[in-house]
Formats: sequence, C-alpha cells, structure tokens
Amino acid sequence: MRLALQRTLTLVRLLAPLMLLPALVAGQSARRDAHAAFDGIWNSATATPLERPRELSDKPFFTPEEAAAWERQVVDSNEERAPQAGKNTGTGTYNTVYREFGTRTVRTLRTSIVIDPPDGRIPALTPVAAEIKRRRVEAMRSGQSAEDLGLQDQCLAFATAGPPMLPYSYNSNYQIMQTKDAFVIHAEMIHDTRIVHLDGRSHLPAGIRSWLGDSIGRWEGDTLIVDTANFNDGGGFYGDAGGNFGWDRNLHLVERFRLLDADTLLYRFDVDDPTAFTKPWKGELTMARSTGPIYEYACHEANYSLVNLLRGYRASEP
Repeated sequence: MRLALQRTLTLVRLLAPLMLLPALVAGQSARRDAHAAFDGIWNSATATPLERPRELSDKPFFTPEEAAAWERQVVDSNEERAPQAGKNTGTGTYNTVYREFGTRTVRTLRTSIVIDPPDGRIPALTPVAAEIKRRRVEAMRSGQSAEDLGLQDQCLAFATAGPPMLPYSYNSNYQIMQTKDAFVIHAEMIHDTRIVHLDGRSHLPAGIRSWLGDSIGRWEGDTLIVDTANFNDGGGFYGDAGGNFGWDRNLHLVERFRLLDADTLLYRFDVDDPTAFTKPWKGELTMARSTGPIYEYACHEANYSLVNLLRGYRASEP
C-alpha cells in the first residue's frame, strides 16, 4: 500500500507541470493577443486643442455637456465661409474639402492635450532656443534656398509623425504593426515609419541621430512604454514655426500606449528637453480605430509650387 502511494505521488509530481502547461500557454497566448490588439489603423484627429485656452486655465476636464458644447463650437469655427462679394480674398491654400478636422474631444474629456504643467500650456522656450527659433522664422520669410523652408515643406518631418505624435487638420492617421521584436508605427505624413525595438537592445551610440530618434520599448502589463533618444537638432524650430513642432538633440521622450477599449487607444508622452524648454511637460490624447486604408502621401510629387517660389525669389533679386 505504501509503495503504491509513493508511486502515485511520484506520478503526480511528474505530471503536474504538464497539467499546468495548457494554462501557461493560454496565459502567454492571452498576453500576445492583448498586445496584438494594437494592430490596425488609428486616427488622432480631435477637437481638443494642444494647449488649453486661457479662459479654461483652471479647468483640466470638461463635463459631458461642456464637451458637446465645445465640439459644436469647433465645428462651427472650422466651417468654410463663402467669400464676400467684391473683396479680394486671395486663393488661400487648402479648404475644408481637403481638411479632416477632429469633431470630437478626446475620450478622457480633457480640455487640452497638454496635461502638465497644470495650466495646460507648453512651457516657455529657453532664451537660446527662442533666439534660434526667431532666426529660423526670419529665414523662412526670405526663403533664399530650400533649406530655409519649414521642415514639412522640405518633406523632412511633420507633427503627426513626431514624436511626440500630435494631431493635425488632416492625415492624422497611423498604422501599427507588431512582430515579436518590434512595434512598428507608420504615419501617413510624411510617409515616416518608426520602429520601436522590443528585443532588449540599448540605444544607439550618441553619434548616430535621426529625425525620429531611436526608440526602445518594453511592456508593463497592457501598457507599452517607449523610450526615445538620439534625435537630431530638428532644424531649430522649437514649436510651431513652419507648421512643425520641433526639438533638438537633447530631447528625451517617454511614450505610453494603452488600450482603453477595443477601439480607443490612450497615448501619453513626457517631453524632457532642457536646452529647448524651461521645464519638462506632458501630454495625453486618445486615438480612434479606423477602417482605413491609409493611402500613400506623396509629399513633393508634381509639386511645381516650390520650384516657382524659389524661381520667383531669384527673379526679384536686384
């Protein structure tokens, strides 16, 4: 009897790991499925402004009723008005046919994308950065070469690709694809693709820099945390000069991606750039799942305006 009992206990010990294997596999599969749920196309267009309006400086969140009223106000302000008869209004640029303004606030009902500092405003530039920006804006006004134009006009960088990835008035679309070792973010503008490495590697050597930086990610539960460094100097725009956000080589960015539900992605970012901004700042927005597809964005295909702009400037020279 005692021998039979010992054999039974031994058999249980041998089989116990095998009995647990399906549960372990199911758990790993569930984690992979949860992470794979990020795959797809996402749109960040929103009625929520980047910076909080001054009149809302002490109000970080809308009530649902206030959000609805704000959305109506934004839709009305973005509506294209008919030109007044007899007035030379010029040809302008894009009209609302080409725009994709966001019509809804972020799902969290925040009154601005910037969530820290508490007033919802981007901190001031450092004196050095402010002077660099002033010179860059002045150079854009004279436009003596293509390099004097904004980064978006040179098809080098755009606010939507960032990082941080900020919404715009059109083409605020991203496609996320995942493999075992990478989280890939393809931005519609300006056809940029960022690879977030998940294989445990370190950042590239300090001398290797790029427009999108070097992104290393890791999972903490259902949240992807992405650490990005190795940016180039960003052309010294520092803000909205030329329509691009801007940064410099000292930018350190931490992003967090988490699903609020199957169709809502929460995107948070921390900006730390001591040579650009007087203090660090943080932002948050939500993205909605989209059916897509994303079409190719051809930045300078058949763009005769840039050539004619520079040709006209040369013709005006004495």
